[in-house]
Amino acid sequence: MTTSLKNWFVIYTKPNAEKKTALQLEKIGIQVYCPTIKIIKQWSDRKKKVDTPVLPSMLFVHIENHLRERVFEVPNVVRYLFWQKQAAIISDSEIEILKQSINFKKGFKSHDIKDLKPGYKVDLTEKGFKNIKGTVKYVKDNKCWVIIEPLGYLLKLES
Repeated sequence: MTTSLKNWFVIYTKPNAEKKTALQLEKIGIQVYCPTIKIIKQWSDRKKKVDTPVLPSMLFVHIENHLRERVFEVPNVVRYLFWQKQAAIISDSEIEILKQSINFKKGFKSHDIKDLKPGYKVDLTEKGFKNIKGTVKYVKDNKCWVIIEPLGYLLKLES
């Protein structure tokens, strides 16, 4: 008898369907992580705190490799993220780092964005990413995109 280990995989969903898809996956017994943050959305007549996915159209599923096809039982799942022609596997430690960084209370405002240039190395330790550096990819207006190489993420910072 062989025992299969569960791995974290990244799946793409249809746009704006992350939370709904996560609930549907949980209903069929698949462990799923949808990283969200609370942001204040403003409409013409009101403001409201809304849980917004951190990684648009992406979810993490914890599943055995031979059961990966089960995610397609849910209508909004598009495909898996692939790396070198294989479904990308995310380590438990990377998922934990992502969870810690999202729960980190200080935010991402210690650098003045206008001083950042593409290629600049940013220390993200104070932002909840222990001993991790990112590289500035783009800077536009009050926004900055930082690549977190060890995790393969692109992080958007705003001032």
